[in-house]
Amino acid sequence: MSKNVLIISASPRKEGNSDYLCDQFMRGAEEAGHKVEKISLRNKKVNFCNACYFCKNNNGQCAIKDDVPEIIDKIIAVDVIVLSTPVYFYCMNAQLKTVIDRSVMKWTKINNKDFYLIATAAEDDNHVMSGTVKSFQGFLECLTDVREAGYILGKGIYNKGEIIGKPIVQEAYETGKRI
Repeated sequence: MSKNVLIISASPRKEGNSDYLCDQFMRGAEEAGHKVEKISLRNKKVNFCNACYFCKNNNGQCAIKDDVPEIIDKIIAVDVIVLSTPVYFYCMNAQLKTVIDRSVMKWTKINNKDFYLIATAAEDDNHVMSGTVKSFQGFLECLTDVREAGYILGKGIYNKGEIIGKPIVQEAYETGKRI
């Protein structure tokens, strides 16, 4: 059964390592017959939530005029969501966290989805991904009937392009094929 997949890449670098893994996941999913859209946050206008709660009193409409409401509507509409981030100081980057925070406008409508996390980090220690994974899981705990479908975690990868040829690239492709 074909699924609708949304990949949100928070990489500030075009063709950065986490962004490259998104492309491999997308290639695998498309080859398996799924419909995939990739959003690169670096190309979008994304502002911080100001906690005005306009959305609470206006049927999920946000007072901030940027690209986030459209992104949240796309999250609601698909079957599978891939969140991708480089890891900064053991956590997801601000770009991705901002979109997660802004989902408050319609968070109760984000349900019955499979979520994947793609992350890359410069360090190779086992604990390097723990903050990012906990933040991801914390977001999912706030949602209804969502599943942690998988993790693609590339450690010890810093310089742009350094990921090419690493086993994690094939893992991203294969994970995309299996959704």
